[in-house]
Amino acid sequence: MNNIQSIRLFIPELIIVVTILIGIIADLIYSRQKSFKVGYWILGGLILSLFAVLMHDEHNVLTLFTDMVTLDPFAVLLKTIILISTILVVIISRYNNEFNNYRTGEYHILIAITVFGMMLMVSAVDILLIYLAIEIVSIMSFVLAGYLKQNKRSNESALKYVIYGAFSSGLMLFGMSILFGMTGSTKLYLIANSLAQLGPASNFAMIIALVLILAGFAYKISVVPFHFWTPDVYEGAPTTITAFLSVAPKAAGFAVLIRFFHIVFGDAGAMQAGNWITLTDIPWGQILALLSVLTMTLGNVVAIQQSNIKRMLAYSSIAHAGYMLMVIPVLSTESIFAIAFYIFVYTIMNLGAFFVVIAVKNDTGGETFDDYTGIGWRMPLIGIIMTIFMFSLTGLPPTAGFIGKFYLFAALIKGGTQFYWLAFVGVINSVISLYYYMRVVKVMYFDGDSQKELARPVLPITSILIVLAFTTILFGIYWAPLSDWIRNSLIFYISSL
Repeated sequence: MNNIQSIRLFIPELIIVVTILIGIIADLIYSRQKSFKVGYWILGGLILSLFAVLMHDEHNVLTLFTDMVTLDPFAVLLKTIILISTILVVIISRYNNEFNNYRTGEYHILIAITVFGMMLMVSAVDILLIYLAIEIVSIMSFVLAGYLKQNKRSNESALKYVIYGAFSSGLMLFGMSILFGMTGSTKLYLIANSLAQLGPASNFAMIIALVLILAGFAYKISVVPFHFWTPDVYEGAPTTITAFLSVAPKAAGFAVLIRFFHIVFGDAGAMQAGNWITLTDIPWGQILALLSVLTMTLGNVVAIQQSNIKRMLAYSSIAHAGYMLMVIPVLSTESIFAIAFYIFVYTIMNLGAFFVVIAVKNDTGGETFDDYTGIGWRMPLIGIIMTIFMFSLTGLPPTAGFIGKFYLFAALIKGGTQFYWLAFVGVINSVISLYYYMRVVKVMYFDGDSQKELARPVLPITSILIVLAFTTILFGIYWAPLSDWIRNSLIFYISSL
């Protein structure tokens, strides 16, 4: 479909663009004290964009802008997750005390630009657009991580983020240039068609290109050894941005990783069948399995040693990236369903955990384990809600986290006996994670005494936390509607090549 014809089907992204422009103009008009009102404009645009995404006809599967962007149910699913998580973050940002001495107009505009980049990431089927989309997200994330200019930790986190981001982007772009040199095209479907016709002599070059491109994707989803930025950035960034970075870019990163391997190194039509069919002899499945083991193990082991809740959740986020990565080598429709399901439930429970951190920091001014001493008695509702999220992140019933991990391990076991060892490592890591998640519960209830004076967050934060906690329990008991929606969304655009 040409550029003019594509515009009418690009409405959600265009709404975001218009929202960004309105936000920029509004920020010029509002005074410093009223700059938070820019967030209302951004929030309205995000909600309109979400409605536009949900109104997509699931039978309308095609490409836009001369085969650079694909419009399919899989992209719609990931855009929905990204927009919902961003809407919640924007709402909570209004009540985050970290921004009390800052103008927040630009903050909301930067979030909207990041969303635009992520929406391109999940739909891109051209390596140039993939690179540009990732760079949009990365550059905006650099600025957001260092938004608290008066905070040295925030400045340090932004600098480290920039350094690691520039390094991984350079590696990814070099790998893409090798791929372009071998195939003469930037379109993923044309690249796949060319690679299928190359002989064994090209395998070494393909492996180099794959590893370099994987470096860029791994950076976005915090996979070892490209995880070093994660704990420092999560600790130094505003907590709302930490929550945002822990879910939305991770969802977009997994989407582009799945789409890239699905098209370039597999049979793009295999989603209609049971398994992907690898078109090359490259052992990328084994490479990803090894990265998964390293990622989940390092994340869980190092999380045990943390004294700061945000750093603990940062290493937890790394571990969860490892859990999701472990099923990609299975090459099955079930594995992609498991990842999509887990991304959704992970978004709910991880956002909830970070929103609790915001509520507690607003009250105590700190974010270490010591600051959570007795919180279960002084803030009873927050204690119960945080306990639910910790149980869910561990993967204990009856929470959505348990169902998510069940689908991940089921996909591994269905993949064959060659993946049993990977499932065993995943189970061991889940057991390890029980220690540091339950440590939060212990500190909240067993290291403190009952209090006469109770405290509670402001009503909007409390309301959102209740909804997220209820959803976490609901999808742990009755998840059929969510499962059906995600399974029906696993439809990829298929080229006629």
